Amino acid sequence: MLADTRILLNKANKGHYAVGHFNINNMEIVQGVVQAGVKLKAPLILATSEGAIEYAGMNFLYDLAATASSLVNIPIALHLDHGRNVDLIKKAIRKGYSSVMVDGSHLPFAQNVRLTKNIVALAHRKGVSIEAELGTIGGMEDTISSRKILYTDPNQAKEFVDTTACDFLAVAIGTSHGAYKFKGKVQLHLDALRQIKERTKIPLVLHGASGVPKDIVAMAERYGANLPEVEGVPDTQIRKAVWAGINKVNTDTDLRLAFDAGVRKALQEAPRDFDPRHILAPARNLIQSVVERRIKMLGSDGKC
Repeated sequence: MLADTRILLNKANKGHYAVGHFNINNMEIVQGVVQAGVKLKAPLILATSEGAIEYAGMNFLYDLAATASSLVNIPIALHLDHGRNVDLIKKAIRKGYSSVMVDGSHLPFAQNVRLTKNIVALAHRKGVSIEAELGTIGGMEDTISSRKILYTDPNQAKEFVDTTACDFLAVAIGTSHGAYKFKGKVQLHLDALRQIKERTKIPLVLHGASGVPKDIVAMAERYGANLPEVEGVPDTQIRKAVWAGINKVNTDTDLRLAFDAGVRKALQEAPRDFDPRHILAPARNLIQSVVERRIKMLGSDGKC
């Protein structure tokens, strides 16, 4: 049985740590993420984007997550990430997702409120919790892109949460989607984050927070990748954000980089081996290693 995202994040809110949200696209990614959670006794949120659903199908991804949850003794929730297609959001609610994100961040404030409020009413009747977003972060990942950052206003955040009754709120404090996040020093707007937390009191979510591990990038490049000027959010900044009120941290890019590096290495080192199990197992193991690092950094290890 899938876990209740609301319960996981409310516990994290009280305990001043964050639960890792990890985007999934196939079985090997699910296995790598879940193996890390089991090893470190950490709660997990598996997430499917609209792009992942288009690639693999909602039923397939749901069953992967549900099967993983049934086989292990850690809580695993399933989340719809960046839901903009209302029909798909409703389908995820009917399917039994633990939580869904209503992404109205690209809309004017009043329209975002109206959309979110309508979905909250529908989801809460089914016992599904809702993540909303106020403000926009830069960059591009999957089907979501934005050319500029619009920082979340603390006063608007309170009005938004009070009006919509959303369960968690994704905030824009200086992060960016994808692997090409920054040029120069990274400095998140932690003062604004503290104000948002003080005004809303609910679990807050950080998108665009992938670390882009330098050793993983170096491995991928050693075996043929071309990844110039990639840059992630330093662990020190993420830790400060968690202490300031973030309770869910999204990770996608790091998993993609690990998968890419693992597959490239396997293919180059054994060019005559065409067994997909031998090609994909190293990627799965590298994903587990990356997720273990994230869990420890977020402080969710041992929290089951």
